[in-house]
Amino acid sequence: MLFEVWAPHARDRVTLELNGSGHPLERDAERDGWWTGVVPAEDGDRYGFALDGGPVLPDPRSPRLPDGPDGLGAVVDHSAYVWRNESPKLRLRGAVLYELHVGTFTPAGTLDAAAAHLGELAGLGVTHVELMPLCPFPGVRGWGYDGVAPWAVHEPYGGPAALKRFVDAAHGLGMGVVLDVVHNHLGPSGNHLPLFGPYFTETHHTPWGAAVNLDAPGSDEVRAYFRGSALAWLRDYRIDGLRLDAVHALADTRALTFLEELSAAVDELAKEQGRPHFLVAESDLADPRTTAPRALGGLGVHAQWNDDFHHSLHCALTGESQGYYADFARAPMAALAKTLTHVFFHDGTYSAFRGRRHGRPVDRERTPAHRFLGYAQTHDQIGNRALGDRLSASLSPGLLACAATLVLTGPSVPMLFMGEEWGATTPWQYFTDHTDPELAEAVRRGRRREFAAHGWAEDEVPDPQDPATRDRSVLDRAERERDPHKRLLAWYRQLIALRRTLPDLTDPDLAGVKVAFDEEARWLVFRRGVLRVAVNLGKEPAVIPLGSNGRDQVLAAWEPVATPAADGALRLPGESAVLLTDG
Repeated sequence: MLFEVWAPHARDRVTLELNGSGHPLERDAERDGWWTGVVPAEDGDRYGFALDGGPVLPDPRSPRLPDGPDGLGAVVDHSAYVWRNESPKLRLRGAVLYELHVGTFTPAGTLDAAAAHLGELAGLGVTHVELMPLCPFPGVRGWGYDGVAPWAVHEPYGGPAALKRFVDAAHGLGMGVVLDVVHNHLGPSGNHLPLFGPYFTETHHTPWGAAVNLDAPGSDEVRAYFRGSALAWLRDYRIDGLRLDAVHALADTRALTFLEELSAAVDELAKEQGRPHFLVAESDLADPRTTAPRALGGLGVHAQWNDDFHHSLHCALTGESQGYYADFARAPMAALAKTLTHVFFHDGTYSAFRGRRHGRPVDRERTPAHRFLGYAQTHDQIGNRALGDRLSASLSPGLLACAATLVLTGPSVPMLFMGEEWGATTPWQYFTDHTDPELAEAVRRGRRREFAAHGWAEDEVPDPQDPATRDRSVLDRAERERDPHKRLLAWYRQLIALRRTLPDLTDPDLAGVKVAFDEEARWLVFRRGVLRVAVNLGKEPAVIPLGSNGRDQVLAAWEPVATPAADGALRLPGESAVLLTDG
C-alpha cells in the first residue's frame, strides 16, 4: 500500500509507524515537501507519521480516527463496501432539503440510528438529507464545526462504514445526501496540521485565528488538501452534494479562487461519474457572483443559503428587531416581499447593522430561483439564540403553518430543520464536549459573556459542556402523534406533495413572481403562474383583494376558506394560509 504525506516542515526524516513498527519514508523527488513509501497494510491497520523523531501524529488525510483526533489513524479500504443502491441522480430544481444533526436526531446519536428514520423523511417528501459536519472533533458531543480531520468521519457517530450505510439507505429510498463541510477553519483542539506544513497563515486573520492558507506560500498544497477531501466525500461515500460553511470567511486573494477551483473539480467529477453533484454555499456577502456560472465571471457554486429571506420571515413572524434583524424589522412584510421577488434584501442598500452599504442585485431575468435556498429555521438561527428556542416556542400553530407555506411554495429551494415539520418543542442548544479543561471553561465563560451583553443572567444560559444541554436538544418523536403537532405535520406533507405535482411551484423564473402585501394588516399574497399563495400573519381575519377571475379553486388551506367572492376579495382567517389556482 502506498503511504504518502505532505510534510514540508520535516527537516531530515519522516517515519511511518504502522501497527507498532517503524518504516522510513523517502522524499518525493518530483513533489516538494512530500514523503512516500510502499508498505503492506490491510483495512483497519493503525498508523501515523513521526517527523524528525518526534511524536507519532495522525495522517492529515486519515479516513478514520478510531481513538479521536489525537490517536492513530486507521486504514480504510473503500472498495470493501458493497453498495446496494445507486444514487437517484436528483438535481436542486424541485428539491426539498432537510437539515439534520446526527447527534441529536435520535437519542443514540449515531448514523445507523438516524438511518432507521429515513423512511419518515421519504414519506414526508424530502428529496435530500443535509447532514451537519461529520468530521472528528475531541469528545463525543458537539455541533461538528470544530472538526479537525476533514477526510474522516467522527467515530462516535459510527465512522466511515456507518456513513456509507446511511447514504446507501437514503439512496434506496430515492433521497440524496448533502454533507456540510468546513473549509474556513479547523477546531482549536486536536488540530495537528501546523506541525506538518503551512496549512494556516498569519497573512489573514478570521474569528477563529490565523486563516486557512489559501493564498500564501504553500497554498497550492493546502488547496489541494481541502479540494481532495471534498471530492473524497462525493467519490468514496457517494455523497450527492456539499454545503460549504461560511465561504465569506475564506481569505483568498488569488486571481483564481479556491471556490472556482472546487466548483470546477466537482463539475468534472460529476461528468466522470454520470451523476449530478452540487455545492451549496453559506455566504454573508449577498453577492450573486457566488452562484453565477464560471463562464460568466462567477464562482460557479451551484446554490447558496439566503439568510435575507430567513431574517425577513423571522421578523414578520416574531416582531423581533435586535441585532441584524433591525434592518428587516422596520417593515418586515415589505422585506419579505422583496426577498421573495429579488432574493436579497440587501442588494446595494444601506445596512445599519454593518454601518455601510451591502450586497448586490440579482439578475432576475437570467438567474434561476433554484440557485437559492429558503428556510424558516436552521441550526444557526436556532442554536445561536441564548436558549436555543425554536419558532414553536413562541408562535401559534397557525403562524408555524404560515411559515411552512412561504418556505414550501416560495421560489427558492426549500430547506427544513429537523423537527420543524411537526413544530418540535425541544430546543436545539449550543453544546460542546471539549476535553481540554481550559478550553471548556473559556467556551463556557464566552457563551455567558456574549448573552450577558443582551440582558441574560448567567444561570439562564445553558452550559455548553453539560451533557444535559445536548440531551435537551434531542428530538421527541412522540410529539408527532398528538395535536397540534400531528396537524402541522400533515400540512407539511400536503404542501410538499403539491410542490412535487404542481410545475409552477418549481418554476425557476424569478421575474415571474408577483407579490402584494399590507404592512399594517399583516397579509401577503404572491403569484406563481396560475397559483396564488396568501398568508395572514395578523390575528384578525383579512380581506385580500385578489382581482379574481371567478375560476379560483382552493388547493390547500390551514383553516377553512371560501373561494374569493364576486368582488375578487379573499377572506382569510387570522394566522392562516391558503394556496389557490385560477387555472
